[in-house]
Amino acid sequence: MSHTSPRTVPGTGNALLSRFHLGGSGPTVAIKDCIDIAGQPTCGGSAALADAPPATAHADVVRKLLDAGWQITARANMHELAYGMTGINDWNGTAVNPQDASRMTGGSSSGSASAVGAGLVDVSIGSDTGGSIRLPAACCGVIGFKPTFGRVSRAGAYPAVSSLDCVGPFARSMDLIISAMASIAPGFDRAAATAAAAQARVKLVTVQADPGIAQAVAAAFAASGWTGDAWPPQYMQPAFEAGMTLINRETHDAFGHLLGLGKLGADIEKRLAAAAATTDEAVAQAEAVRAAFSAEVDAALTDADALLLPTLPSLPPTLEAIRQGASVLMLSSLVRPFNLSGHPALSIPVAIAGSPLKAGLQLVGRKGDDERICALGLHLEQVLKQRQ
Repeated sequence: MSHTSPRTVPGTGNALLSRFHLGGSGPTVAIKDCIDIAGQPTCGGSAALADAPPATAHADVVRKLLDAGWQITARANMHELAYGMTGINDWNGTAVNPQDASRMTGGSSSGSASAVGAGLVDVSIGSDTGGSIRLPAACCGVIGFKPTFGRVSRAGAYPAVSSLDCVGPFARSMDLIISAMASIAPGFDRAAATAAAAQARVKLVTVQADPGIAQAVAAAFAASGWTGDAWPPQYMQPAFEAGMTLINRETHDAFGHLLGLGKLGADIEKRLAAAAATTDEAVAQAEAVRAAFSAEVDAALTDADALLLPTLPSLPPTLEAIRQGASVLMLSSLVRPFNLSGHPALSIPVAIAGSPLKAGLQLVGRKGDDERICALGLHLEQVLKQRQ
């Protein structure tokens, strides 16, 4: 089947590319356009892959959801080739931010976050290489979870090879996040993920964020009942930069063959061409930073249940500002480092005083301790609901 023209479903704000039904009668799920669904092409939000042959098998995450009785009902839009933070897609169309239609949805899992925030599906499955679940979750006012690297199989997800990327869920409630993880993550302990978490020790990561966001995160922490001390990381900024180096190398390795065909968006063509210049020396330096930052985070978590910090340092900019040249690079400064280190990270929406928008609060946990982070997220969600 040829897909040489954009695929969008009317009335979904370009969050969804197609609707269908696979599976049982459980909650509904949308799947990001870089994850295989048998019988459908996986186009990565790109005209360059529009004529991709239908996938011959489900990705592992799709198969596990179907085996657990979920309903897979839609294909979600995304930033082209999962190589961008804005969600702007001039081929498939740009998903609408359900919090504020004038602002970006965030990328690359833009359609996944938009569809959940708009109530089009109960859960969506996205991928997070440099913040691509947590960033759009924070932009769109929903929950997004990046599991520990390797906890959820990436078989059937693209790019096929990545040292950073994680498949994970979006939802409007922690109950659904936990249910999704119990279906897609081998050995996930639902009892541990729903255990009482009123008593916890967290470390408050010292970072720069806009006053309204910093205050929203501080108010949520105060409401949680947890104890915490400030933690100033040494390698956060180097980890942010190293993560970009590895993303550039690995994305070029996967998609560099698409350059020069006249089918990529101008922004992707430019970035992918520049990524070709990533040197082996730069990659080696990035790997050294990975080791140092991972060890730093591991050490910080030896006597704490989680790290706590904003998901984004500022509110998402408007689409108009981006199209006029506003930079979005630093929006991922608080999320991308934890792709480099591989730790699980959860973004929970928190109210900003005097604003209709919500910010994101990020919890980062020990590697493999995804259940504890979900339990903390569930407790925080319950406390914040009681205060509304």
